[in-house]
Amino acid sequence: VSCSAAISACEKGSQWQFALLLCVAMTAASIEASAVSCSAVISACEKAGEWQRSWQLLNAMGQDAMAVDIFGYSAAISACGKCCEWQRALLDGMRQ
Repeated sequence: VSCSAAISACEKGSQWQFALLLCVAMTAASIEASAVSCSAVISACEKAGEWQRSWQLLNAMGQDAMAVDIFGYSAAISACGKCCEWQRALLDGMRQ
């Protein structure tokens, strides 16, 4: 719970790099990431305009069977839309 809270704080503080580092540290420590923490990392990247990073995270989390909820998908798609990459989101989403 405390890791998810820290990631959410990073998201709200526009610290996407720290949110990502915390997520990596959780994985290294064998702490399972929740849907809330995964979505917060993706959202932090989205808010920073890091659409490629948010899309990579979404894909990686799906491949690793990590929990991603509708908020994570929404943030990744929003990131693509903000950077005029909505076509990529649509095409990649259709492939999966």
